[in-house]
Amino acid sequence: MPQVAYRQAYPKLSGFYFFYFTLFGAVIPYISLYYQSLGMGAIQIGQLMAVFVGTKIVAPNLLGWLADKTGKTVYWLRWMGFLTLVSATGFIFWNSFSGLLLTVFFFSFFFHAALPLFESYTFLTLAGFKERYGQIRLWGSIGFIAAVLGVGWQLQVSGDDAYQIYPYILWIISMVVFFTMFWVKDVVTQQQDVSVNNASPLSFLSIVRRPWVISLLLVSVLVQFSHGAYYSFYSIFLKAHGYDQTAIAWLWSIGVIAEIFVFFFMPWLFRSFSVKLLLLLSLVLTLLRWLMIPWVADWLSLLVLAQVFHAASYGLFHAAAIHLIDEHFHGVNQGRGQAIYASASHGFGGGLGMLVAGYAWQGGGAMLAFGISAIAIVFALFIAQKWVQSNHE
Repeated sequence: MPQVAYRQAYPKLSGFYFFYFTLFGAVIPYISLYYQSLGMGAIQIGQLMAVFVGTKIVAPNLLGWLADKTGKTVYWLRWMGFLTLVSATGFIFWNSFSGLLLTVFFFSFFFHAALPLFESYTFLTLAGFKERYGQIRLWGSIGFIAAVLGVGWQLQVSGDDAYQIYPYILWIISMVVFFTMFWVKDVVTQQQDVSVNNASPLSFLSIVRRPWVISLLLVSVLVQFSHGAYYSFYSIFLKAHGYDQTAIAWLWSIGVIAEIFVFFFMPWLFRSFSVKLLLLLSLVLTLLRWLMIPWVADWLSLLVLAQVFHAASYGLFHAAAIHLIDEHFHGVNQGRGQAIYASASHGFGGGLGMLVAGYAWQGGGAMLAFGISAIAIVFALFIAQKWVQSNHE
């Protein structure tokens, strides 16, 4: 990719990530508090959160297959944006558990299907500039922070009516995300043509069956499983320890700010260290994070440090994992490769983690829930050390 073409693509790619993760930032920190305001208990909240991420098991694979088969990535991306907007209307009209369960299913299905499509599109567009992915993806983190602080401020100043306006916030941001999908157009590069001509669809299964690919997917499942307690109950945990809406917003934001530094320095990190070493480092710091959180809630400085480790548990791990996924899946398999990673990790792993977290929180609170998260990372460390590898190592 020539430098001029990269400069032209940069604002469009980074703009999509910014607004897409703005919606994600409006959902993850606050929706469990919204459910709690409707009178739902820990198990119901865990089930709703599990559905929110569990749709990733099917949605990315279905849309990845359609995009690879038709070669119309942006066409399907726009449809996902439109259907996400339509589904978000359900938050406005329904507040029962059954109504929200249906709303969350469709909303999350279309919302989550969009990201792997765009990840594949981004890597295709970047071509020889793949190491610059982090400098584009960091705008997603900035969008997440903007939403966390903005929505948190709005809920803080709204007082008793805070969560009555929350569904409308989700709908408005969904509309903005839909419009951003018209900034990009399908592209066919020389690299894509060669890959399509030389790769057979059957080769996808042979790639998945490789031991190091299975190991990488299993590690990704365990890492996202370990995040179940964090994504479902962290805000509730902070509120129970006396933190107000503003403090909760800033603690979420600190984690994502730390993540931005990882994405910004990603080119240097991957030039200086092996991908496997970075992966293992991310797992060690993730383990430390889950061990710290339930013990340090009353020490703000240590709680901030635990949030800084989000740079490892999400940022560094995600960067290393998709780097490896892109090595193993390319050409006609590129879309499905990103899709199976999203399905296995964020879908199956994340959904199961949130479901288990609901029952663990009900039975033993933060200690049990984050303890289970830590155990999952111990298994992930063992598997990653023994079997995960890069094509270049």
